[in-house]
Amino acid sequence: MMNESEKMVLRDRILRVQERIVRAAQAAGRDPQEITLVAATKMNDAARVRAAIENGIRVCGENRVQELLEKYEQDAYQGADLQFIGTLQTNKVKYLIGKVSLIQSVGSIRLGEAIAKEAAKRGVRQDILLEVNIGREAAKSGLPPETLEEAIAQLREYPSLCIRGLMAIPPVADETSKNFGYFSEMHQVFVDNLTKKYDNVNMDHLSMGMTNDFETAIACGATMIRVGTAIFGARPYPAATP
Repeated sequence: MMNESEKMVLRDRILRVQERIVRAAQAAGRDPQEITLVAATKMNDAARVRAAIENGIRVCGENRVQELLEKYEQDAYQGADLQFIGTLQTNKVKYLIGKVSLIQSVGSIRLGEAIAKEAAKRGVRQDILLEVNIGREAAKSGLPPETLEEAIAQLREYPSLCIRGLMAIPPVADETSKNFGYFSEMHQVFVDNLTKKYDNVNMDHLSMGMTNDFETAIACGATMIRVGTAIFGARPYPAATP
């Protein structure tokens, strides 16, 4: 359980993030209501997630299937929308369908097809975002921008899928650029695909930006930002094994 002091700290952090979103949107000439704050709840227990929801968080994003399932059983997400934002293996898809409104991290046609098949089996239509490897990093998942059109063309054929937009995790930003170049390129990719009319494609979400760079992402057109540390504080990652 959280004590009152911890709850006050959490409340203040959420308010500060919300204020930062408003300022960033206004500076970019945008309506702050266009920006959805997704609280990245990884490594935060059910009590902390519930406290965040009590203090204004409306969307939770989980990175790990097992952790999501454990907190789901504890009713951690009551009162909020639940999305999946982490790397997803095809054999774990079955655990998410029916629990999450949106799977943000569909970084391959194969994963999209696995989601489509599982959703069809359950008789539901699953919203997804296609993850774009905008930095073209060899060690990172996601579709290279030049293959995005082919992926959309293939995945839109599945009536159990609806492609709601794009998601990106650019390379680690430096303090000067805050990933402005990658976010700008990502927005252009989004706009290019927004103009094309496909069945089962409703391109209304561009998810990019995290704690250290979400103001820059908003300036470049993000409609969703995924924020963990600025809300919950630094996570207690285990020490590396020698």
